[in-house]
Amino acid sequence: MNAPEPLRVVHAACPHDCPDTCALQVTVQGGHVVRVQGDATHPPTHGALCTKVSRYAERTYHPDRVLQPLRRVGPKGAGRFEPIGWDEALDTVAARLKAIAARDPQAVLPYSYAGTMGLLQGESMAGRFFHRLGASRLDRTICSSAGGEALAATYGGKVGMHVEHYAESKLILIWGSNSIASNLHFWTFAQAAKRAGAKLVCIDPRRSETADKCHEHLALLPGTDGALALGLMHELVVNDWLDHDYLDRHVRGWPALKERALQWPAERAAAVCGLQAEQIRVLARDYGTTQPAAIRLNYGMQRVRGGGNAVRLVALLPCLVGAWRHRAGGLLLSSSGWFAPVRDEAALQRPDLLAGRQPRIVNMSTIGDELLREASPGFGPKIEALVVYNSNPVAVAPHSARVVEGFQREDLFTVVLEHFMTDTADLADIVLPATTQLEHLDVHTSYGHTYALINEPAIAPRGQAKPNTQIFRELAARMGFDDPCFADSDEQLARVALKPQWVDFDALRARGWAKLTLPEAPFAEGGFLTADGKAWADAPGLGLPDYLPNHECAASTPELAQRYPLAMISPPARNFLNSSFVNVASLRDIEGEPLLEMHAQDAAARGIADRATVRVFNDRGSYRCRCRVSTRARPGVVNGLGIWWRKLGMDGHNVNQLTHQRLTDLGRAPSFYDCLVEVEAVAG
Repeated sequence: MNAPEPLRVVHAACPHDCPDTCALQVTVQGGHVVRVQGDATHPPTHGALCTKVSRYAERTYHPDRVLQPLRRVGPKGAGRFEPIGWDEALDTVAARLKAIAARDPQAVLPYSYAGTMGLLQGESMAGRFFHRLGASRLDRTICSSAGGEALAATYGGKVGMHVEHYAESKLILIWGSNSIASNLHFWTFAQAAKRAGAKLVCIDPRRSETADKCHEHLALLPGTDGALALGLMHELVVNDWLDHDYLDRHVRGWPALKERALQWPAERAAAVCGLQAEQIRVLARDYGTTQPAAIRLNYGMQRVRGGGNAVRLVALLPCLVGAWRHRAGGLLLSSSGWFAPVRDEAALQRPDLLAGRQPRIVNMSTIGDELLREASPGFGPKIEALVVYNSNPVAVAPHSARVVEGFQREDLFTVVLEHFMTDTADLADIVLPATTQLEHLDVHTSYGHTYALINEPAIAPRGQAKPNTQIFRELAARMGFDDPCFADSDEQLARVALKPQWVDFDALRARGWAKLTLPEAPFAEGGFLTADGKAWADAPGLGLPDYLPNHECAASTPELAQRYPLAMISPPARNFLNSSFVNVASLRDIEGEPLLEMHAQDAAARGIADRATVRVFNDRGSYRCRCRVSTRARPGVVNGLGIWWRKLGMDGHNVNQLTHQRLTDLGRAPSFYDCLVEVEAVAG
């Protein structure tokens, strides 16, 4: 009898758009992955994984993996493809891109986001390719740019607390985050604080799984976070729960912000937020009299018209009470700014290949309109070719009816690099099989902690799949791009991804992760990343932050609110991550089917029973799904859980059939949670 093949353990990293960026240990036997588990030595991961990533091998070995290049042979969207070889696929793509670029390379648009957060398989060789081509540049705004720009306007960068220190906090405000579902490892630190006596408060329109586990839940109306922050500031001022020394020395524009806050007594803020004034007073008292107090802010609350202003206001709260003096006090929205001097994006993406050209910038959040726009002096050439990688825009972009219409253009040449036949791949002309995280090399930073990680390939690519880097390398050769940088291997890319004065690559490879050397309490004595080292209440060019009502609400659009009286938010389903994992059978079985959560009061007024099939609609379209009458929804708000693939919906739609393309106040980002609808019961 032959002895079993030895087990081999490989350092890896979770690639998905999540602040946890977990360090993984992948066990391989005989060239096959047998286990994916968390690295117990990595402090933020501490050996635990979410349900999704613990089943990552199921995704890699999924029977529906795209494992060879495909060419469309039927009408767009009909799902009829035939296999072709790599040479034919790349020759076809290169020929079309060359012909279009000869007229105007800006007619070619890359479309990508965070299907992988890896520095190599994200924008390294891809960035080089599109810079050399002179293609249109993509404004990557779809998730976090409103909050990110707001945080940078206040602190000078996307920086904040170390996640591990929440375990020592005495009060934690979990604001706009369902941490149990989308930030599990922060939640373990919050739980440690809770066991030690800390109070946890959840601020979220939805009574999420996280809200269930907190001491208090403030179910404010969507888009009113800025008003709540101003109401809290008012109470802090009138009760003198302020750190005057910190404000005087480390906050620019405080006197003017104080005057604005005094215009927001608890009663006014409560009326806007749909809360009780006493809830705001109690929260302000707790926040003003408990140290260390910490805020875990997340990106859900900035997906509305006034999201940027709201983030600026919330980010100033720790400055009012001097919370930053403690390592377990302050705020965390994103830690990605700590990596700004660490990542060598110029070396990876080579913007010098533009050679002085300044191609136009196209906003990914309005891709539906952009694909349907004709050539014009203000826009430039019509988009003739779209190369999609690390994203599924047909499912995830707002106002998806417009997105589908754009993708269905017969004169649009679409190339999709993918693992599966997603809604977007269904509308492609050429589909190219990409590797998963278990099959390629990558380097990762994080936006939820301060550790760099490496991802080693655990197994050989399945079928004919290739890493994104290799696909763009081979495509560059066929385009005649002979610049030496296109010959760089993934190993060479990995070694230049992080600057050596910050991270030693060989040490990173040996351990799997490396912690940045940073202060434990970064802003205890000011030292923000702004020009003067102060937190800015009156940021240059922006003035003071203020509450801005939603694009769609009774205050802004009263006639629309009469016809569509329910506000709709579309938070992620617990077992999906954006549109990833939707096709993993074990996870989809847990979710069951697309759901709309509705409060009993709203359901009764419409004659809707629990588990009824409902039609959710507005002027942009309609969406059928099952209704769950639930206390997870507050009166006046419905929760359309996403993001399901459209093809898995009752009518081939998902919740983005109802969202719009209007943008946020900062960051040019989508307003997904700024949406009015009506709901009715339907037969079937």
